[in-house]
Amino acid sequence: MNKQELHIGNKTAKLPLIQGGMGVGVSLSGLAGAVAREGGIGIISTAQIGFREPDFAQDSKKANLRAMVFELEKAKKISRRMDGTCDGLLGYNIMVATKDYGDYARTAAKAGADVIISGAGLPVDLPAYVEGTDTKIAPIVSSEKAARIILKMWDRHYHRTADFLVIESAHAGGHLGFSNETLSRLYENGFDSDYDQEIRKIIACTKGYGEKYGVSIPVITAGGILNASQVCHALSLGADGVQVATPFVTTEECDAALPFKQAYVNACAEEIEIVTSPVGMPARAIHNSFLDRMKKGREKITRCYRCLEKCSPNTAPYCITQALIRAVEGDVENGLIFCGDNVQYLTKISTVPEVIRTLFP
Repeated sequence: MNKQELHIGNKTAKLPLIQGGMGVGVSLSGLAGAVAREGGIGIISTAQIGFREPDFAQDSKKANLRAMVFELEKAKKISRRMDGTCDGLLGYNIMVATKDYGDYARTAAKAGADVIISGAGLPVDLPAYVEGTDTKIAPIVSSEKAARIILKMWDRHYHRTADFLVIESAHAGGHLGFSNETLSRLYENGFDSDYDQEIRKIIACTKGYGEKYGVSIPVITAGGILNASQVCHALSLGADGVQVATPFVTTEECDAALPFKQAYVNACAEEIEIVTSPVGMPARAIHNSFLDRMKKGREKITRCYRCLEKCSPNTAPYCITQALIRAVEGDVENGLIFCGDNVQYLTKISTVPEVIRTLFP
């Protein structure tokens, strides 16, 4: 396979590979730094990134912003070879649905992130938050309509375009940009080939804005990518690279606790389900005792961590922050375990270099 470099403006990654951001605490400095060291783009999720900070319960935002800075610094150290060089890049995934989203984006740019990737909503004002910095920005989209809307808004209001763009398919993990009706048809004949056409439309739309601004806008595809043949297929559609998340969870370098990784290894196809998160969005997760209990009634919320803009402790069935923290720390029967639909094919704990060799032999 031609391991082409990925050029994002004046920044270059040796491999056309982005490690997807996974919160809470799944993709932090350990995983992101290891991916960047191998030449990919390592991504730190800012979702409740400061959950281990002593003041997290009292002021989660302050703890998160502080943790963002030191996690990036740690990732930079991990990513460097003995001679101090690094073939990859580092950045953050910041959900648009995050409360005080702008403060997180500004902190990321000020900290020196190479890139910011934003989904879970349209990052309408992201260009304003990175103005005057060299941080490159990308929206995550799942349709040509969403791509056109965000690129048009950035063009109209900020007289610029995206530095790159990530297309996330319905095979991805965590929160999904698709309706439940669409997700119910995911494994029907023709679904993936139809979505290939949608990817081509998004690429064409993006290319049009690139031509307007005289730049190349790399398009990255994501969701369910596990091996070299899938990477080749993505590139054959016109994509410039791939984003991969779930396979990196079952690596030694991943920041999650071992029981969390083992839950991935043990998962079978029948245990992967679409759930509705407390913010009303469909999401993909591994079935466990926690999900069984949530189908029967609410879990009492004693503290609000102010994580998501549209989440209310008065109506939410459970605290998503607490559920994700329990899982990533190893309490996998009492927490929420987000995953991609390719989790069923992961059979052992490996390493970041091994995963990358599977993708780029």
